[in-house]
Amino acid sequence: MFAAAGIVILLVLVFGGFVIAGGSLGPVMKALPLEMMIIGGAALGATVAGNSMHELKLIGGGFKKVFKGPKYTDQDHIDAIALCSRLMRMLKSEGPVALESHVTDPANSAIFAEYPGILADPALTSLVCDTLTLIVVSSGTLDTSAVEDVMDNSIKAQLHQLDEPAHALQTLADALPALGIVAAVLGVIKTMSHIDEPPAVLGGMIGSALVGTFLGVLLAYGIVGPLAGRLKQINAHDGQIFQSVKQVIIASLHGYPQPLVVESARSGLPPAHRPALTDLLDMLRGK
Repeated sequence: MFAAAGIVILLVLVFGGFVIAGGSLGPVMKALPLEMMIIGGAALGATVAGNSMHELKLIGGGFKKVFKGPKYTDQDHIDAIALCSRLMRMLKSEGPVALESHVTDPANSAIFAEYPGILADPALTSLVCDTLTLIVVSSGTLDTSAVEDVMDNSIKAQLHQLDEPAHALQTLADALPALGIVAAVLGVIKTMSHIDEPPAVLGGMIGSALVGTFLGVLLAYGIVGPLAGRLKQINAHDGQIFQSVKQVIIASLHGYPQPLVVESARSGLPPAHRPALTDLLDMLRGK
């Protein structure tokens, strides 16, 4: 919503200011389709050349995410903490055997069924179940630091995949001003081939060439660059849920009391999305 509103504001104020200053949109609109074809085609070709099909799909998903917003809601963050707290409490009170069926077959787990949003997320479910399966098959004898290292590697891989579209968009934003210059140079070449035309005609052709430079800079710093930055913000928000899962599991393995376990995960959430500790503890007591 805000991304779309920002783009509308940018276009209205940039072109509106140009018109108010006495400029005519006619030459710009006339040159826009071809200049956009050159710059957009070069940008698309470079993006396809520099990425695999997997990354291209991620870039498409990244664009959707920018306009849709974070994948995980406030409730998802709370559910992740609650789910992991219940599983670790079961491990402590009932032992690995009682936990095994829940983490090896989460689709048929009564506990996971209470958190459908988490169960529907393969990456998040995998992090929880794979980690706890390691603990179960080792009968709880794994060193906590080793479990933490395994989780860190898994989270690092997941966050890297989340950030790939943002990096690709930022690379595109960095390239767009140069691609705008390419379009402008082609326009100058065209103008020079008509050097015998009257000044009024040459002026119009030069103006059309400059539209290429204008578009490249506007797209880079006004649209694609900000979208890449927004995607990084969303990824940072979504990535926090993996850290919350890790904090609950590691703090529990250290033997911390449940209030401290919950707080270690809750305190890492962004302030705007952080539930009250008392509310979270009251909810867990009811389970």
